Amino acid sequence: MAEPARIDARGPRFAASITAVLLLVGTLLSLLGVSTWRESTLVRATDPGFLLILVVALLFVWGVASPRTAPWGVLYRKVVQPRLAPPTEFEDPRPPRFAQGVGLFVTAVGLILHLAGVPWALPIAAAMAFVAAFLNAVFGLCLGCQLYLVLQRAGIVGRRGPASA
Repeated sequence: MAEPARIDARGPRFAASITAVLLLVGTLLSLLGVSTWRESTLVRATDPGFLLILVVALLFVWGVASPRTAPWGVLYRKVVQPRLAPPTEFEDPRPPRFAQGVGLFVTAVGLILHLAGVPWALPIAAAMAFVAAFLNAVFGLCLGCQLYLVLQRAGIVGRRGPASA
């Protein structure tokens, strides 16, 4: 089987840094506008925290659907990477892409529950996604990547055929 493509390991950490900042601001905004079930869906949908987390979720969709054209990756490759020393550490792109999907899932659940009027759903989901992005950005610990590896060992993801013993 051919070796999968490799990416500069610093790229996903750069993207996680920007994402963490956006998620932190989104978490704070969503805490300021915690909605109740009595408010209309339109009022909940215009909440600034909701709108920012929606943008982050759409960026996650972009990162899953087309990682090569996702904004933070392009910014890293075009602006940041040329100013750095050549990469010495590479990684498989599948775990970071899976992690984008996990981020999408967490934020989407928060967005949907927020629209349904569940109080605290959006700030909790945004805070969970923030913690994951922060850990990746600051410590290089990608929780979604770790989940990918666990699922890969179990034979659920990342295999082209049946797992061999």
